[in-house]
Amino acid sequence: MSKVEEFLTAAQEQQIIAAIRDAEKMTSGEIRVHLEPHTQLDVLERASEVFHQLKMDTTAQRNGVLIYVAVEDRLFAIVGDQGIDKVVPDNFWEQTKNAILEQFRAGNFCNGIINGILSAGAQLQKYFPWDHTDTNELSDEISKG
Repeated sequence: MSKVEEFLTAAQEQQIIAAIRDAEKMTSGEIRVHLEPHTQLDVLERASEVFHQLKMDTTAQRNGVLIYVAVEDRLFAIVGDQGIDKVVPDNFWEQTKNAILEQFRAGNFCNGIINGILSAGAQLQKYFPWDHTDTNELSDEISKG
């Protein structure tokens, strides 16, 4: 089994998917999680590539958020589309990164990702509240590369 497959249990993956669905119930924003073993690029650069590959930059309000993890490298990044990036406070991305990092350092990878999802979801809800015309534009499943 690869390090990516071992990173989270099936139950933890379901907890993360449930957190994404809960966060997205209150917003038109889209949240994704992507895991891959390794990146040869700068982690933020790779996360930006994955963001584009997952078509997260095609949402109607440009309000997608990706949590990217290079498992073997022990690196992660958070990327938000231009819609959310324009409206969140300057320290938002750093605060979200710190919420994830605190749990990652303790070996609580599932909790770290969920903390990031909930933090992003709260900001998305504030600036992009859900309304009856919203649809789930992107998959809630964890993607793996």
